[in-house]
Amino acid sequence: MDIEPDQTLELVGPRLRALRKRRESTLAALSEATGISVSTLSRLESGDRRPTLELLLPLARAHGVTLDELVGAPPTGDPRIHMRPVTQHGRTMVPLTRRPGGIQAYKLILPGRTAEEEREPKTHDGYEWMYVLDGRLRVILGEHDLVLTPGEAAEFDCRVPHWFGSADAKPVEFLSLFGRQGERAHLRARPRAGTAE
Repeated sequence: MDIEPDQTLELVGPRLRALRKRRESTLAALSEATGISVSTLSRLESGDRRPTLELLLPLARAHGVTLDELVGAPPTGDPRIHMRPVTQHGRTMVPLTRRPGGIQAYKLILPGRTAEEEREPKTHDGYEWMYVLDGRLRVILGEHDLVLTPGEAAEFDCRVPHWFGSADAKPVEFLSLFGRQGERAHLRARPRAGTAE
């Protein structure tokens, strides 16, 4: 039996609430991330406000889900994952995970450095792990100023003031794993040949 469009829209509110709760987020934090007022978000979750595309798009982005997942669209049978890159200020971010909450994975491509580029370290909640694929990544982390090359990784608490970008005029490509505060990526490394374990 097919679900009517009105019934589908009625189910969006409970999905929105469940996604927010799973991410352990507040209405205020979601409002800040989406630009949608707390009262509108509350009315959407309770079903007192009819969801529109203008409201659903930023919510899907904030929760890390597709619109289809948000409205409960039936699966199409296509197993491929269609990740859509987002480009802002010359920086391209490709989400590699679609589930809400937990550690999120991204592939980032940053343009080469320009003389006028702002290097203002920022802080926020979360924990980040980076792995350089190509180019040279400059990471300013507290008092440290590092350059990572392909094959090198870094991890840090995002409450420490940080900034990252290309270390030179060439683009840099890297993977980023980002989790809530306290979530960390764990690496296992084998000792180098000839060293004691």
